Amino acid sequence: MSLPKAYVGLPIQEAGLELLRGKADFEVWEKEGAPPREGLLRGLKDAEGFLSGLFTRVDEELLDAAPKLKVVSNYAVGYDNIDVPAATKRGIYVTNTPDVLTPATADLAFALLLASARRVIEANAFLRSGQWKAWGPELLVGVEVSGSALGIVGFGKIGQAMARRARGFDMDVLYFSATRRPELEQSLGAKYLPLDELLKESDFVSLHCNLTEQTRNLIGEKELRMMKKTAVLINTSRGPVVDQAALYRACAERWIWGAGLDVFVQEPIPLDDPLLTLPNVTTLPHIGSASRTARDDMARKSASNLLAALRGERPHDLVNPEVLGSVGKC
Repeated sequence: MSLPKAYVGLPIQEAGLELLRGKADFEVWEKEGAPPREGLLRGLKDAEGFLSGLFTRVDEELLDAAPKLKVVSNYAVGYDNIDVPAATKRGIYVTNTPDVLTPATADLAFALLLASARRVIEANAFLRSGQWKAWGPELLVGVEVSGSALGIVGFGKIGQAMARRARGFDMDVLYFSATRRPELEQSLGAKYLPLDELLKESDFVSLHCNLTEQTRNLIGEKELRMMKKTAVLINTSRGPVVDQAALYRACAERWIWGAGLDVFVQEPIPLDDPLLTLPNVTTLPHIGSASRTARDDMARKSASNLLAALRGERPHDLVNPEVLGSVGKC
């Protein structure tokens, strides 16, 4: 009996590949970045499963080129790269990798917060360039984290994990979410505020919302001007949640104190982007989930979701449960 064909569109960890061996006939794109479009469409021609990377656009064109496709298993918790309604219309499962990257992403977000507040990257460059001649009372003075107010935008699992970390620094935790979570407010010591009020009261604003049409450019010039001049914006969600041109102006003209960014509108961010010229903007190359534990677990989860769908079972992390009725499965 032949094995179902699958295409793995990024070089996932061995922890995931070992689950696929002997259970699927699969090809792996071994290089960094998304596969070239033409080759990807050819590779999916006979595929029943596609394990996709965050930077691969899964749209009508791709789905039309893969008439046998049963599942798109995204190696990410977000799935804004996938046209979910188009997949659902075709009876194709869409899955993601929630939960397993929560600690790693929250750790990275808080690391960005600390690095931005205490000018860690700037200080490292200052030392290595030979500019450090003597200690001085105003040398690389940053902003205080302990006892400050953290505003969390998006109070899902990563936002909640961020709140728990903030409590260790005696921070006042404020949050805004599309759905208020009163059952968590007492246990996490968090106070709900409308977005405008949160922006005005927070010393740090950390973004943890999904990218949707409602959250695209959620933080623009109007919102940035509401923030304190001493405030820091942290973004580990998705780049387009922030109006990047407005953020550049906010940091360059000191409407706010600075920003810490792991995500950008265009990734990789072009090296001539003006944001990269600002010493008060700390930047990282989208490494929020880049711990060994998280990445291995993401590989296992994406492979397991793929195999479940190929067996005709409901995947554990199904993004579009409405597809079940349309294909008459499970």
